[in-house]
Amino acid sequence: QDYFGVCSEVMIKDNVVVVYEVLEEMLDNGFPLATESNILKELIKPPTILRTVVNTITGSTNVGDQLPTGQLSVVPWRRTGVKYTNNEAYFDVIEEIDAIIDKSGSTITAEIQGVIDACVKLTGMPDLTLSFMNPRLLDDVSFHPCVRFKRWESERILSFIPPDGNFRLLSYHVSAQNLVAIPVYVKHNISFRDSSSLGRFEITVGPKQTMGKTVEGVMVTSQMPKGVLNMTLTPSQGTHIFDPVTKLLSWDVGKINPQKLPSLKGSMSLQAGTSKPDENPTINLQFKIQQLAISGLKVNRLDMYGEKYKPFKGIKYMTKAGKFQVRT
Repeated sequence: QDYFGVCSEVMIKDNVVVVYEVLEEMLDNGFPLATESNILKELIKPPTILRTVVNTITGSTNVGDQLPTGQLSVVPWRRTGVKYTNNEAYFDVIEEIDAIIDKSGSTITAEIQGVIDACVKLTGMPDLTLSFMNPRLLDDVSFHPCVRFKRWESERILSFIPPDGNFRLLSYHVSAQNLVAIPVYVKHNISFRDSSSLGRFEITVGPKQTMGKTVEGVMVTSQMPKGVLNMTLTPSQGTHIFDPVTKLLSWDVGKINPQKLPSLKGSMSLQAGTSKPDENPTINLQFKIQQLAISGLKVNRLDMYGEKYKPFKGIKYMTKAGKFQVRT
């Protein structure tokens, strides 16, 4: 993805030589060697239309002329002699919440997969430390090779010389033992009657534990039973589509305003003569909440050593739904 923008079968077929060259550098005799994308880009230049044309005419390849200086040092993931006019370091804490909620609103399972992605553009060889308010939250942490693991084990502080550019600093897991907060709730009333060819459908979505942050990008989807022929629904906001062939209902809600909760109400027409469905449909939710890490993880401070200048530092938080299901 870093090289070609997208990773697809067509893309790999079109760039099979470059893919092979990159893998050749990444593995040495079956062992991982150069795995950092900014180092790989110095070794094997990413394909551009111009470079491809030149290579076709001259028969040359994308292999770089020089060995990256970083490969010869003790910090193989960072190239030497990096210079920037604006020195900036940005960190994104992104958490995905997977949850299953039963029809009474109780949580059956909930867990959080989190990552901290960084974009560091700093001159020279900066040495960074990042500390958290509550590092004990993090289970099952997997680090970028630049992190000094001993320091994390003893002090729960991330100490590292960062790669240049974009990289994933760490990924982590927060399991249900720590009681994951559920940020949204769904009130539902979906009923099918035995002999009637009509059914009721009502759902309302609202914020639950969001520390006052706005829930946005809300999308509700539900796979209706086969017996549902059509649905006549009125949303209080957003737009909805029911596909009578696939029986999929999609409701694009947008933002949730806590003063006026979005709802979708109406009736379903069912196939005549069929018995009522064995089970009610499941509601799937997509949403995102800016400036909130739902686990409660907070960065305490970011310090830099080894260089004289003052960098610009920024930290953003975001929570989004992974597989988020409400059973009715």
